[in-house]
Amino acid sequence: MDTLENLRSKTEGAKDLKSVVSAMKAMAGSNIVQYETAVSSLEDYYHTIALGIIAYFKAEKIERISEKTAINRNSEEVICAIVFGSDQGLVAQFNDSMANFVSTSLNALPGKKELWVVGERVQLLLSDKGFASSKLYPVPNDINAVTPLVTEILGQSQIRQHQVARFYIFHNKPNPGSGYIPVMQRFLPLDEKWKQTLEKIHWPGKSLPQIAGAAKPTLIALINGYLFTSLFKACVESLASENASRLEAMQRADKNISDLLDDLKKKYHRLRQSSIDEELFDVISGFEALKK
Repeated sequence: MDTLENLRSKTEGAKDLKSVVSAMKAMAGSNIVQYETAVSSLEDYYHTIALGIIAYFKAEKIERISEKTAINRNSEEVICAIVFGSDQGLVAQFNDSMANFVSTSLNALPGKKELWVVGERVQLLLSDKGFASSKLYPVPNDINAVTPLVTEILGQSQIRQHQVARFYIFHNKPNPGSGYIPVMQRFLPLDEKWKQTLEKIHWPGKSLPQIAGAAKPTLIALINGYLFTSLFKACVESLASENASRLEAMQRADKNISDLLDDLKKKYHRLRQSSIDEELFDVISGFEALKK
């Protein structure tokens, strides 16, 4: 049975927890701003890179991109999935939905699967689903830590591109309405479908583009910029989604704690009033007994 002291202790604990939740809400909101700003900036940079690649295709009169065939058709193709998750909790279904999405998507693809995972929590969930990861990366704790991570993953993918048939990126992307959605995109190799996607971006103006300088170094610089931007954007969108999920979780927790505090306050006042009534009854009873 609750006592006044017990209810007072619960109320103080709930208030302390509410202050922690408020601090985490403020931190998540602050992080979302910097990641959403980075995503917005990347859109312009990505558009510039895409226009440069389109200019190269037009200047060099490249009509199609042919995929290289496997040297040994008897060997099983290796598919590498680069998965972005989280290291920290309090993100609701952020990691669970990503693990389910990766599992469903990879099971539909033929070949041997290799996973490079960013985030320990999503790695554990994927391991429970039977997917062992060959590489585990820590989740960047701020925007400045994204570039070293992306550079490392990009370097490893270039080293392994002769042994891996296809690379895919899996990450959560902020939903324009609210929340986030899991998405999958082909990263490497760059194929005809990728070229057709780029060509949906129209060249601004009627003049034909020209390449300044040697063609090959220009193409290499543009492709490296495109690959870096794709990985960077996926990582930042995942971080923005993670903090959005944490903010929603903290908002729900804040509401639940507020409801709990109201309930504890009502119980405390009822119990206090009941104890006052009992004391008054004892005083009145004693007074009546003394009168007699």
